[in-house]
Amino acid sequence: MERSEKAVLVYSKQFGRHSYGPSHPLKVERLQLTMDLIAAYGLLDTPDAPWVEAPKADETDLLQFHSAEYLAMLKLANTGQAPPQARRFGLGSGDNPVFPGLFDWSLLVAGATLECVRQVMDKDRRIAFNIAGGLHHARADRASGFCYLNDPVIGISRMIENGLRVGYLDIDVHHGDGVQGAFYNTDRVLTISIHQHGYTLFPGTGFPDEMGEGPGRGYAVNVPLAPGTGDDVYLWTFMEVVPPLMRAYDPDVLVTQLGVDTLATDPLAGLNLTLKGFIKLVEEIKSWNRKWVALGGGGYDVMNVARAWSLAWAVMKGTDIPDGLPEAFVDQHRAELGRTATRSVPVSGREAAVDDGARKLAESVVAGIKKNIFPILGA
Repeated sequence: MERSEKAVLVYSKQFGRHSYGPSHPLKVERLQLTMDLIAAYGLLDTPDAPWVEAPKADETDLLQFHSAEYLAMLKLANTGQAPPQARRFGLGSGDNPVFPGLFDWSLLVAGATLECVRQVMDKDRRIAFNIAGGLHHARADRASGFCYLNDPVIGISRMIENGLRVGYLDIDVHHGDGVQGAFYNTDRVLTISIHQHGYTLFPGTGFPDEMGEGPGRGYAVNVPLAPGTGDDVYLWTFMEVVPPLMRAYDPDVLVTQLGVDTLATDPLAGLNLTLKGFIKLVEEIKSWNRKWVALGGGGYDVMNVARAWSLAWAVMKGTDIPDGLPEAFVDQHRAELGRTATRSVPVSGREAAVDDGARKLAESVVAGIKKNIFPILGA
């Protein structure tokens, strides 16, 4: 078992100063809720330095991916007022509202991911976790899907610049389109995205024939799954595809987007994972024993987000925690707990039929990946 000091959280209480607005599904308070639960489990290293403080990203790092024109628009939007032509850059829609401190928030999230990169590259950490990160939809010149700066791309670009090969694994329910697009023409990054099928969910991409182009042909891997897919089918699919490809590619660093909008209770999507299933994925990733930059991502049932990422952090630290919630946390967040509840999804009746269809799709997708991509990577 790894020593706990080999895993580090990167966080800032400054995250909590920002809000997408009261009606927006992305609740920034899920981050502090997660940290409160991690603390209640006794999973913070020391009282005086419980995490590494997240700095703001430098604009030079952003320009590795984002256009100068787009960054200028984000700076104008930082006031909370939509600047002229904001819509051309994806700003001001229901998904991507303009709110006070928008650019400050984005710089902080990107800075936290860059700090995770620094921790694993320069500070002899095996694992660094930014629960605020994983904003994987942002494009070079456009906001998309609640994402303004693409912190996974910014962090990966830093590592590529330093000569590293990166394996990127995205288990968010939504396709990691922004990250895939950024590295679609290179073999320096292997991107694997497992997500709900693009015919049924935003962003409508991530089909198996999206395999990369030029030198990147075969280095973009997409695993779309049917609505209703539960633990058994998801875990089978994951094990058939991901470990063999990661072994074959053998990256210097692994970056994961650990979105938990795959959980059965999430209000924005239709997969049926349980917390137990999610943690099995995290345990499998940990078993690879690679340098690992872990990022948060989606998740809109805020209490289950806190549960899932707290459990993930315990796995990263190699620590067992009890099944129940700590009494102090329950007392602190009784109102929120009253609004949400974890549920397991039994497979019976109609759900069994859904699972059968989900398995058939998964088997077809896996067969195609083994035929078309495994030979390219030597898996």
